[in-house]
Amino acid sequence: MALEISAPEAVQAEAAPNPFAALGLAPELLAAVADLGFSAPTPVQQRAIPLALTQGAGNTNDLMVSSQTGSGKTAAFLLPVLHTLLAMQREAAARDKAAWDAKVAQALAKGEAAPKKPRRHNPTDARRFKPAVPGALVLCPTRELAQQVARDAIDLVKHCRNLRIATVVGGMPYREQIAQLQNAALVVATPGRLLDLASNGQIVLDQVRFLVVDEADRMLDLGFADALAEIHQLTAQRQQTMMFSATFAAPIQQLALRVMHDGGTRVQRLQIDTPQQSHANIRQELYWADSPEHKRRLLDYWLRDPSIGQAIVFACTQIECDELAGDLQQAGFAAVALHGALSQSLRNRRLRSLREGKVQILVATDVAARGIDVPSITHVINHGLPMKAEDYTHRIGRTGRAGRDGLAVTLAEIRDRRRLAEIEGHTRQPFNALTIDGLEPTRHFPPIAQHTPGRKGSAPRRGNGPRQGEPHRAGARAGFGAKAPFKAKSGFGAEGKGAGSYKNSSKPAPRSHAGRPAAPRAKAYSPAR
Repeated sequence: MALEISAPEAVQAEAAPNPFAALGLAPELLAAVADLGFSAPTPVQQRAIPLALTQGAGNTNDLMVSSQTGSGKTAAFLLPVLHTLLAMQREAAARDKAAWDAKVAQALAKGEAAPKKPRRHNPTDARRFKPAVPGALVLCPTRELAQQVARDAIDLVKHCRNLRIATVVGGMPYREQIAQLQNAALVVATPGRLLDLASNGQIVLDQVRFLVVDEADRMLDLGFADALAEIHQLTAQRQQTMMFSATFAAPIQQLALRVMHDGGTRVQRLQIDTPQQSHANIRQELYWADSPEHKRRLLDYWLRDPSIGQAIVFACTQIECDELAGDLQQAGFAAVALHGALSQSLRNRRLRSLREGKVQILVATDVAARGIDVPSITHVINHGLPMKAEDYTHRIGRTGRAGRDGLAVTLAEIRDRRRLAEIEGHTRQPFNALTIDGLEPTRHFPPIAQHTPGRKGSAPRRGNGPRQGEPHRAGARAGFGAKAPFKAKSGFGAEGKGAGSYKNSSKPAPRSHAGRPAAPRAKAYSPAR
């Protein structure tokens, strides 16, 4: 039966060669790539996969790869790792078969009956428990990213037999994850839960041959350096270490080299594009706001954009995230919040609703800046600016995935000029400040490039009141700190329908804006006093 099914596939493969075949990947992986609709490898895949498959000097082959978000980095490290695991699996199966054949031949030579193969036992049975011994390990800084990578790996092994993928993240039941670990060849994990299971003897890492650190800059920069050093010691016998990220600042590179073989003396560095070359398919726009209330009106305008599919709105804090999501729900938007204080099961449900189209707007902190790959996200709105300039790159990378076009809108007040200047310095791309008819700012906003930090020894300016000698502008602080209510208009979620009406529905959230007049075009901001 298997031959009858595979023969047409072989004929089809000969008729339409898969460009991934030139990379030397296993047939099982080529079939999965074709099923996923990948027509050709991306630049990072074209360059990284051959390097990862090449045997380096001293039986090691370490890579540091930097490429923009949405460029196919996940497949760039999963495909070579899975290819090598398949080869190791075939070699182990051949050895086992040879050993069994020798045992049978020996019994027959003695005139004894051929031995029977031992029965397979339930790996989750506590009486027969054996710790998991994976051959490859992928580390991710966040739970969402780990689950996304595991889903991608499962899609790639759909034609492989007995190649199991396991996910180990915090916030999930131990028993369930321990059961998943049994006989797993590839483990995708966050550092905390992985070290917890390793210390309890549930997983042994001394047989790991491949260690991949995804979003390595975030891993090293957010306090995971000690955990990564411990994992480095537990996997000291590995053959290859690969680090992938969209950004690699100089201090992060120095720290990363500590976990490479021989102190990173033989590591191969690969940079596909620089920050200023990234995201050419994402239109980035800046809109100045006089006050938080003005910023809310600009947000309401963009969330009613007729071209919007799904959107992520980034907030600075968990409290702001919850309040903003609540206000959007009251205004009739299908919106939910996502941040680190939520339980993992709730975060999973909300991300699933986003992927299934039941939620149109995700209001999130930077926990969602990495690991969310939803092609229908057309807009990313920075309602609050990130604390680090590098995080801006990862935020806007949630749209424009896999070569699609996207829009990144930044809403800023005068107090945000320092962060805007840092972002411009990192990306080396100036913001394009625009205005919308009827929502123009009334105060003067100097160019971002003119921003200079305060002089040493000068007293810091506190609050948002007028400077000394500057006349107070009426209404500049009206309602500051209070929530500005959204006013539902005709369009998405109007007629009294709130987000709750979409949570239990199998239908995607509506995206049409019938009856709404065409949105006025944005025009360039011209500062005027």
